[in-house]
Amino acid sequence: MAEETASGPFEGPEKLLEIWFAPCAAAVPDADQPEHGKTGLRKIPVAVWEDMLNIVKCKILSTVHGAHIDAYLLSESSFFVSPHRLILKTCGTTLNLLGVPRILEIAATHANMPSVYRCFYSRKSFMFPERQLGPHRDWSQEVQFLDNIFPNGAAYNVGKVNGDHWLLYLTNPTSDLVKQPTLKDPYPDYTIEILMTELSPAACRPFSFSPQESSSSSSSEHAQALSASLGITDIFPSHLTTLDAYSFTPCGYSSNALIKWGDDPAYLPSSNNVNGVSPAREGYYTIHVTPEEECSYASFECNVPLPAERPASESTSMPDLKNLLQRMVSRFLPASPASESTPVPDLKTLLQRVVSIFQPGRISVTLFISSEDEEDSAGDSRVDAAQRAFMNALSARTVKGEAASEEGKKVYRRTNKINYEFEGYDLAFASFELFPSVLK
Repeated sequence: MAEETASGPFEGPEKLLEIWFAPCAAAVPDADQPEHGKTGLRKIPVAVWEDMLNIVKCKILSTVHGAHIDAYLLSESSFFVSPHRLILKTCGTTLNLLGVPRILEIAATHANMPSVYRCFYSRKSFMFPERQLGPHRDWSQEVQFLDNIFPNGAAYNVGKVNGDHWLLYLTNPTSDLVKQPTLKDPYPDYTIEILMTELSPAACRPFSFSPQESSSSSSSEHAQALSASLGITDIFPSHLTTLDAYSFTPCGYSSNALIKWGDDPAYLPSSNNVNGVSPAREGYYTIHVTPEEECSYASFECNVPLPAERPASESTSMPDLKNLLQRMVSRFLPASPASESTPVPDLKTLLQRVVSIFQPGRISVTLFISSEDEEDSAGDSRVDAAQRAFMNALSARTVKGEAASEEGKKVYRRTNKINYEFEGYDLAFASFELFPSVLK
């Protein structure tokens, strides 16, 4: 990150690749033959993955191993490996898609999975598209590259072509695996992304890591302390979360977290074992921050299946301005452990917690969810409930004085709302911008 920043602005918006080789962990060929608790793609040696990442032009900084997921923090974002799928998220001028042929070869030769069940590729519109390399120079070239590999893909442009928009490529499920209805995860596949630009100067300032600071603390130590002081460690309950974080010199931040959401009392225990394999009740979130003024950007991604909004008696409101200021001041003090009483948030509260940390001028939010789970407890479609949660989270009454300007006279207004239905998935997309408040 530092090298690219020195030669020009850094491209924060990530390229997000997700490839499934089976519909769930129980469907991998060696599901009943774990080695050290690992099956499928998780058995593949790290050196093999490093070879693939060399093609993409990034490297592994650190790793956290969970019960069901291996989380690799990269020099340019993140890499997550589950038994049946992998997620490769890379920023800057990395060559994400050039890793696909090698990934397919690795899955076939090292995990006996020669077929792709589904592939997803998405990204926000680039800030500096002219700096990209290879197929990433243009969306049409990315689509052509993927079409040459996958025979059943489709590409979409979601949002304003001349403004903030989100690009998506996905394939249909492989037919021979679709015919096995019992081999499906009992929980919905769920991914929320919060993509933020024009971060406030106060929110950007803590993400600098000078050479003087690096001489007294490591990149990981600095990032862990920073995470606690800004409230990142409070996004999910700390006792359910394993956080891996890194501060870049002279600026920038990345973190991966594994979350044992199935251990939270809000989630009822499940006896829905598939092929004798207990379904994963572990998820992740990942955060990446580019704080430079001319290209400030932060992203948050999470796959923990959250309700849109809990009843008021069960939910936790957004931290007030006093608490936010206390966190900003506390970054100069020794960090204290996060409270274990922090509840697993609903979607509305999650959005509020993240936005309060980064105070962005523009926000794009996407929720991508498998459509087998079509309604929430109120009978609404999941995407309609999500859109309502987005709006309630960022409405004037909840954001004014919290994630607005220092004067507290700006509020978020929704500038775009789009719902999509795909085969097996639904998408909720919304964008918000800060505008001067008309209230006195």
